[in-house]
Amino acid sequence: MISSILDNDFYKFTMQNAVIKMFPRAIVRYEFINRDNTKFPDGFDNELKTYINNMSKLRLTPSEQQFLSEKYYFLPPTYVDFLKGYVYNPDEVSVSMKNGELKIFIEGYWYRTILWEVPLLAIVSELYFIKTKQKIFDKNKIIDIARQKALRFNKLGVKVADFGTRRRFSFNNQDLIVREMSNYGKEAFTGTSNVILAKKHNISAIGTHAHEWFMFHSAKYGYKMANKLSLEHWVDIYRGDLGIALSDTFTSPVFFKDFDTKLAKLFDGIRQDSGDPLKFADKTINHYKKLNINPLSKTIIFSDSLNPDKVEEIANYCKDKIKISFGIGTNLTNDVGVRPLNIVIKMTGAKPEGQNWINTIKLSDDLGKITGENNAIKLCKDVLGIKH
Repeated sequence: MISSILDNDFYKFTMQNAVIKMFPRAIVRYEFINRDNTKFPDGFDNELKTYINNMSKLRLTPSEQQFLSEKYYFLPPTYVDFLKGYVYNPDEVSVSMKNGELKIFIEGYWYRTILWEVPLLAIVSELYFIKTKQKIFDKNKIIDIARQKALRFNKLGVKVADFGTRRRFSFNNQDLIVREMSNYGKEAFTGTSNVILAKKHNISAIGTHAHEWFMFHSAKYGYKMANKLSLEHWVDIYRGDLGIALSDTFTSPVFFKDFDTKLAKLFDGIRQDSGDPLKFADKTINHYKKLNINPLSKTIIFSDSLNPDKVEEIANYCKDKIKISFGIGTNLTNDVGVRPLNIVIKMTGAKPEGQNWINTIKLSDDLGKITGENNAIKLCKDVLGIKH
């Protein structure tokens, strides 16, 4: 199912490079979260372990190394050389299942374990649909759906990227969708988060950082400093490249308090990943105006549970107010007539160098996306003055 180390989201590699530079001795834990409590079929855990063990055979190929070196100048040659020698260690992952309830835990050095999340979720999703043998649309209908989306996005005049690796129906289906979007969405389609598909289809790999970057900073530096230091460190490493800031690790109101004039000018824009997108657009526009920054010089990347109707609604609302772009995940890569899984893997604990284990949390604008241990969540809310 995973035939390349680059079958992963781009922000995993950009964060891995940053972790190697800044936190090479940090140890972390991740946990699989099944939001819909889907039951998995008998034997699923054993087959999953086989696929996990097979990950250890993957190596960065010479052509993949050349692709990274030539296309992404902000990834230093020392990092690409590191990735050339990287080998997945299945001992970092534990899998168990009881009465259909699947449990997955990951633990180890952060610079190593950071690459597991996305391919693991992709394997779980694809294997689930293989094992359950659900009926899907025929290939021609799947292609037609993708083409119609691409043409609609062209007509709307929006920019759209594929963010659908982790909950895809299959690798082959994601490959097919990216191909069709590339061919038919020439005005709209800007690229994919999946690096091997970016290489295959000669399009841009898209991504900056994820919630875990901020979650780790909260463990090392405390909740009050997490947003600011996460963004400051990102700038220190990438010097203005990869300039989209994620806004909702500890709720967007807290983010905007921390997103001062310096950071607002340094970053090209903000990614919205939870909550009401129209209200978020208003908050973002007003924040830039308050800082005497023209909102039309900045961008919002919307990436929360999008479909074409939502994209059109947001595009119409934001027109002539601020630049926008969209990262669409499951609705692109698993729109085949089945109900996609609602699964994530989140960092649940961190052990920064010289410190004890600390529970990590995510306080999303969407209550259903909050993760972490209850006492840690309460402490964070108390420290940051969060009411919900």
